[in-house]
Amino acid sequence: MKNYPFFATVSRMKYIHRWALMRNSRLEDLSEHSLEVAMIAHALCIIGNVRFGKQLDAERAALIGIYHDASEIITGDMPTPVKYFSNEIRTAYKDVEALTNERLLSGLPEDLRETYAQILKAQDSEEDRELRRYVKAADKLSALIKCIEEERAGNTEFRTAARTTRESIEEISADLPEVPVFVQEFLPSYGETLDELLDEV
Repeated sequence: MKNYPFFATVSRMKYIHRWALMRNSRLEDLSEHSLEVAMIAHALCIIGNVRFGKQLDAERAALIGIYHDASEIITGDMPTPVKYFSNEIRTAYKDVEALTNERLLSGLPEDLRETYAQILKAQDSEEDRELRRYVKAADKLSALIKCIEEERAGNTEFRTAARTTRESIEEISADLPEVPVFVQEFLPSYGETLDELLDEV
């Protein structure tokens, strides 16, 4: 019987460090980032459903969040200043991401590939395209959380990243009212000690 490397390859997310151009007080790997994005994307959808009367598939958003950066297992984490330096680089990187996802999918049995292709690409249906917006917002919130944690650890290296990430989140908030709810109600607790968090309960 043939062996398929898809899940063993995906498990290597834990070896990919993010924020490579920055001095980190604590390294963050792709695996923990993906879990955080999945949890926040799920929360944003739940907020949308409960507070704004939407009908979002929160569980699918979480699933898309888990795999949203899977291509970086092969490409590594492309620093934001490089990725967005020019339209040509951004387009080329998107092409590389697509090829990398195809490479990952080839590590699955043929009968499972379509299901995972829809998760990795998240472009096949209107619903998935909408959920991708929530995952992108969650990705930005996760980046801001990293900046907050680094700044509270006394690391000023993330000061500029925090400012630009907040600006991106403000832009996203105009279209997704769930985002400012998360920012107002949940973000202030990040960076606190465990004792401080437990005192708030």
